[in-house]
Amino acid sequence: MTVEVPESILRELESLKLENAKLKAELAGEKEFNKYPMSLEEYKRYGRQMIVEDTGGVEGQLKLRNSKVLVVGAGGLGCPALPYLAGAGIGHIGIVDNDVVDTSNLHRQVLHNSNKVGMLKCESAKQVLNELNPHVSVETYPIRLDGANAFPIFAKYDYILDCTDTPLTRYLISDVAVNLQKTVVSASGLGTEGQLTILNFKNKGPCYRCFYPVPPSPTSVSSCQEGGVIGPCIGLVGVMMAIEVMKLIMEVYTEESFKPFLTSYSGFPTQSLRTFKMRGRQKTCACCGENPTITRNAIESGEVDYTLFCGSRKYNVCDSMERMSVTDFENDYHDRQDFVFLDVRPSHHYSISHFPSTHNIPLKKLRDMGGSISELQEHVPNIDKESEVVVVCRYGNDSQLATRLLKDQFGIPKVKDIRGGFFKYIDDVDPSIPKY
Repeated sequence: MTVEVPESILRELESLKLENAKLKAELAGEKEFNKYPMSLEEYKRYGRQMIVEDTGGVEGQLKLRNSKVLVVGAGGLGCPALPYLAGAGIGHIGIVDNDVVDTSNLHRQVLHNSNKVGMLKCESAKQVLNELNPHVSVETYPIRLDGANAFPIFAKYDYILDCTDTPLTRYLISDVAVNLQKTVVSASGLGTEGQLTILNFKNKGPCYRCFYPVPPSPTSVSSCQEGGVIGPCIGLVGVMMAIEVMKLIMEVYTEESFKPFLTSYSGFPTQSLRTFKMRGRQKTCACCGENPTITRNAIESGEVDYTLFCGSRKYNVCDSMERMSVTDFENDYHDRQDFVFLDVRPSHHYSISHFPSTHNIPLKKLRDMGGSISELQEHVPNIDKESEVVVVCRYGNDSQLATRLLKDQFGIPKVKDIRGGFFKYIDDVDPSIPKY
């Protein structure tokens, strides 16, 4: 009779095996340590990088082993950076991420796999790093970073890798790092492009606020979930982050040689890499300038309100009478033909999957029409001001904005959107429809 072992026990056994291997490696190195600064196994493991002239040999390797690096985010940027840091022999690695692995992550977040869907990303990453290199100590923080918890975590580390995807978190990371005198390697990526820079170098270089004293408009910022991303493109930027922090640790950069920069990568249609010179630390900067107001006390107390500073998109522009649930739509509209059904997702989203009998008018195109019924009729011939209209989008956000436009600018009074959007319908009503 075959006995099925619970997944939790298998994971615990695997963790014990990894811990045992780590202890064996440490014990094997004890006798050798008095003679050499590293164990013989470490010499063999890191030999190929120690013989590279620019790394500083054994001295450079010891700098890596004695360093402590915190990676904020185990997603598209963190996943390629983390194994290279562990493989290189960074002695202590911290990972901050409270998100869990989702199937939609796996095309780019290659540190995780299908068997780990639903598992915390930081724990998934830790498992891989421990298997890769038992000489590396990995600590996880399954929390959402904020002004209250960032300082005690950052204080434990020498360098910070900002692998996050929102301006709000980038400002927070930079501000905390400045107040703790930590250097940050910061990057971002979307679609086929990415950017990389070093902030607060030796507490003398510019910080994120020096580059961007005013945050971008919330409507101009897109996430991987909204704008999509090509895995290898963001992966290359993550690998570049690992290279930059190794250069910092090995002191390839000096106060004399370092110049503020922004490296821009583009993967399509032709791969290109360009580095731009950036301005230095600004005297008027609110965080690192001569009279800073973004202090530790202001951050920890909540006086610095990052949500208010960065702003947020306002989607809740419809009242309850202007919205319907996916169940209401299924019961009341699904089999009807006497209404106009608009899908306001971008056209390349619409082409992946959509309801039949819908008209695709992306929100941006609808907004650009300026309320012209005649222009709308060029795309939807059967619509007029007497029409009953139902609007759908991906999650039920853009459809609210479209509903408001159709009512207020186009003068069509009978318009409703579907709460939760196309994906909510798939989840609750018809999971056979492709969900991307």
